[in-house]
Amino acid sequence: MTALSDSTSYAQSSTFAGMAGTWSGPGTVTLDDGSSERIRCRATYKVIGASMDMNLTCASDAYRFNLHAAVVAAGGEVTGTWSETSRNVGGSIQGHGAGGSFQIIAQAAGFSSSISLKTTGNKQAIAMRADSQFRAANILLSK
Repeated sequence: MTALSDSTSYAQSSTFAGMAGTWSGPGTVTLDDGSSERIRCRATYKVIGASMDMNLTCASDAYRFNLHAAVVAAGGEVTGTWSETSRNVGGSIQGHGAGGSFQIIAQAAGFSSSISLKTTGNKQAIAMRADSQFRAANILLSK
């Protein structure tokens, strides 16, 4: 039982461990008309204790989004706010995760997106799904 308690304590204290810094890499975005485009992305994470600020910019020749999020982790739960500056929309974030692996829901009036983020070493995979003009994005980043 002690090992479980120790690992739980470690997971909570290192919720955003290994995420700080600048990441970049390719991805794809799928729109509501079914079209899909390759995108290039750059993410910057600033981690201070149980708080993290994220800026994610992705672009192709015809599509661009700028996502900012500010989150706080407590007891395996993640809460915060997000905004997408190129479309002037924002809202709340709720979810759970630890150790670089997260399952999040980002919501705003008339919009909801599920986000899965998994960090392993210097690699990160982000998958977003929504029911709007923006349907999905799959992004692979490296440090």
